[in-house]
Amino acid sequence: MKTTRDERGITTAEYAVGTAAGAGLAGVLYQLVTGGFGDQMLRMLFDHVLGLLGIG
Repeated sequence: MKTTRDERGITTAEYAVGTAAGAGLAGVLYQLVTGGFGDQMLRMLFDHVLGLLGIG
């Protein structure tokens, strides 16, 4: 006789872990972009793209 287990809660737990990880990553990225490092990185990236396009 084969017994089946109810695994409906596992999917909910996976979504909860994924949501928490996504929120944590968003927080880290927000701190990087709004801090001095993020400003410097965006300026360097913008200058690099303009250089590749031959504009800057």
